[in-house]
Amino acid sequence: MSASPERRDELLATAAEVFAAQGYNATTVRKIADAAGMLAGSLYYHFDSKESMLDEILAGFLDELWARYDAVLAAGLGPRETIEALVTESFREIDRHRAAVAIYQKESRHLQTQPRFGYLADSQQQFEKAWLGTLERGVADQVFRTDLDVRLTYRFVRDTVWVAASWYRPGGQHSPEEIARQYLSMVLEGIALRE
Repeated sequence: MSASPERRDELLATAAEVFAAQGYNATTVRKIADAAGMLAGSLYYHFDSKESMLDEILAGFLDELWARYDAVLAAGLGPRETIEALVTESFREIDRHRAAVAIYQKESRHLQTQPRFGYLADSQQQFEKAWLGTLERGVADQVFRTDLDVRLTYRFVRDTVWVAASWYRPGGQHSPEEIARQYLSMVLEGIALRE
């Protein structure tokens, strides 16, 4: 008899919160089981290791992120609209998978050196290609400034968007879409008063 998909999802959500708060290496199966209100041995009924749990958490987050990004990239939008849609989808993913995003930020550089997590490096390259390609297209189409350093811009936008996982809480004062609008306004229009 296998565990229900709902129970597995609950346990993965609990594990994600523990990994995000304590770090992968400091997290034990016992800590996850304690947070889930069960015996450590019972967790092995659902998963064979904490590594398996982390793999499911990160792969699930990235699969969903890329399904949404791929839809944006395939929509035939202009460069500015593509950037706007990518930023908005990023904030929606932070809303849905805040703990997974925090884990990804803290752990991916170390984890991607392990064969089981090689897909993290592949995803990072794919991510960079999508964003840089959109920025380069915007410069070429004269939608963005011609003096724009696209790599620096990519890093700035990437870091300012994804670091939001450290402070964002679902159900807070602002929706993901509202936060995306504010970020986009700052990135695309600046913060100085126009004369």
